[in-house]
Amino acid sequence: MRTTHDGTSVRLYHLDEGDGGARTLLYGSLAEALALARAQPEEVQEGLYLATDNDVVAFLDLEGG
Repeated sequence: MRTTHDGTSVRLYHLDEGDGGARTLLYGSLAEALALARAQPEEVQEGLYLATDNDVVAFLDLEGG
């Protein structure tokens, strides 16, 4: 993810590999999105992505997991 800060607006979504659908969990700040993502079960975290205006990153890549 490009240089950003905790207040950056992001979309946190879950990408379901089964049906290919994306379910938005939050539109909010990066800090809020990370807190919500960390609270999800491990199997959900595997499909979480964060999107900014110009980038998309898998949650686990960002977390280093």
